[in-house]
Amino acid sequence: MRENPISVTIDFHADGVQHGHLRLPHSRNDSAWGSVMIPITIAKNGDGPTALLTGANHGDEYEGPLALVELAQSIRAEDLKGRVIIVPFMNYPAFATATRISPIDKGNMNRAFPGKVDGTITEKIADYFQRTLLPMADFVLDFHSGGKTLDFLPFAASHILDDKEQEARCRAARDAFNAPWTIEMREIDSMGMYDEAAEGLGKTFVTTELGGGGTSSLETIGIARKGVRNFLIHAGILSGELETALTRHISQPGDDCFLFCEADGMIEFTATPGDQIRKGDVLARIWNTQHCGLPPIEIHSKMDGLLIARHHPGLIQLGDCLAVMAVEA
Repeated sequence: MRENPISVTIDFHADGVQHGHLRLPHSRNDSAWGSVMIPITIAKNGDGPTALLTGANHGDEYEGPLALVELAQSIRAEDLKGRVIIVPFMNYPAFATATRISPIDKGNMNRAFPGKVDGTITEKIADYFQRTLLPMADFVLDFHSGGKTLDFLPFAASHILDDKEQEARCRAARDAFNAPWTIEMREIDSMGMYDEAAEGLGKTFVTTELGGGGTSSLETIGIARKGVRNFLIHAGILSGELETALTRHISQPGDDCFLFCEADGMIEFTATPGDQIRKGDVLARIWNTQHCGLPPIEIHSKMDGLLIARHHPGLIQLGDCLAVMAVEA
């Protein structure tokens, strides 16, 4: 198989803290021999586990990047036993334009795995993570939030896995992150996800959803910064004590947890993330924006549970994810 065209400007195996780039050649109109330059920091001290930390898998999500650039700036090798690989802007082209997907090839990084060595820009980056970075890692933390279109309760997540020993490892790392909420998350479609790539290689994998709306808050940035340090302490890489606070556990028992919009229109929510909902309750109304005098379409909950996410923009389209539910353990 051909080698990935990405080269790295720093040494994965040298002790100390190094800041550099993953350089991916990209010939384009404004730069014939140009490159996509993805910032990366490596911090290493002797032998020990490796943690791979990523943000901006989607380019309009900011808690991860803010937590990881602060960590890259402050991390000290003498506080470590092992190695930390920090990639704050995994899909750098998308991050640079504040978009969910890459403006270069319209690629969704979190649906591009395992990638292609001779594929699009997004597929080449995915291939590099699949065949170079993930095999180095023991622990993987991938930050997400709702981006511009969703707003979540702030939670750390793991998945139900066939390998129960691995599932327990992921759950323990998720709980150590110590977000206000933790969840065993159900995916609408896991095909091509980074999550599945990491879990398929047997890694201890944790992801998050920390707010949304295409911005961040003082609360969610604090959750991310505390969580990444707890994650590294739990992994045995960073010295120190876990910082813990109350966390509430939730799960998703079935597909009724997801509600999708039944028409284009303007959305009016009747509940806020964190509210308890009864089966049959009206969660939202969709108002017609082309004619006055028409009654709204009511969207009813299919289950008893907790509203954990909602569509963020004021306008919504047929088929959009409108709301996400869970049950509290």
